[in-house]
Amino acid sequence: MTELVPADFTVPRELLAPEFRLEPLGEQHNTSDHTAWSNSIAHIRSTPGWAGRHWPPLDGMPLERNRDDLRRHAADFEARTGFTYTVLEPDRDEVIGCVYIYPDREDPSAVSVSSWVRADRAHLDAPLHRAVSDWLARHWPLREVRYAPR
Repeated sequence: MTELVPADFTVPRELLAPEFRLEPLGEQHNTSDHTAWSNSIAHIRSTPGWAGRHWPPLDGMPLERNRDDLRRHAADFEARTGFTYTVLEPDRDEVIGCVYIYPDREDPSAVSVSSWVRADRAHLDAPLHRAVSDWLARHWPLREVRYAPR
């Protein structure tokens, strides 16, 4: 798979906002990530951009399989073929959502961005969308970004 960004681009390691912060998703987030999405399946599936997807699985998944998914996302980040950030509380390492930046499935020259927040943090969906959209436009060398509006 081709790198999503030019080789000379330094991929940001964080995005800081008053309501949340982003850092690369890794297996150290496994327990908190698993709890976050597994308690918000219906909410995530109703979030713009998630219709018709098979994730999150309606029946959930074991913690070990979730760890495998996090390792895959971390490997994509390292290979620069996709970037997944966990959304954390601003002052602690509690997962409240996730942001995915990957090549668009229909048009690999475009970038597809999707995000979700826990059901109990639904009020952060639009601020996250605005912050990520602005961050990508200002600091990332991406030609076309497809991110479902809020």
